[in-house]
Amino acid sequence: MLRVTRGLAIPLDELAWRFTTSGGPGGQHANRSSTRAEVRFDVERSAALGPRQRARLLERLGPVVSAASGAERSQARNRDVALRRLADRLAAALRVERPRVPTAPTQAARARRLQDKRRRSMRKQERRTRPDAGE
Repeated sequence: MLRVTRGLAIPLDELAWRFTTSGGPGGQHANRSSTRAEVRFDVERSAALGPRQRARLLERLGPVVSAASGAERSQARNRDVALRRLADRLAAALRVERPRVPTAPTQAARARRLQDKRRRSMRKQERRTRPDAGE
């Protein structure tokens, strides 16, 4: 089972794997070993998802979610990294943001703002050259 959140665990048989050569430097090992791992999860066909979870994932990520890793030399480590990335993407898409409740500025905040304006105004007044001061 792939544990995504407290309320969602995906059976591993619902995940589709593909392994390819990772490319980049590494000589013959990188050219001949299929160490890059890509995991795909079909949101539309999953039996592990509830209706709200499915709707949220379809809206935010689409019908198929995938994650890949080819940075490690070992296929097993790349599989672990790809699974973690997939779980992180799914968890982020399922997260519900709380709506912001607008609030009015406090009396102290208003007073600080006005004091800063006065201070800035005074600083600029002091920078001005006076016509009678230069003689």
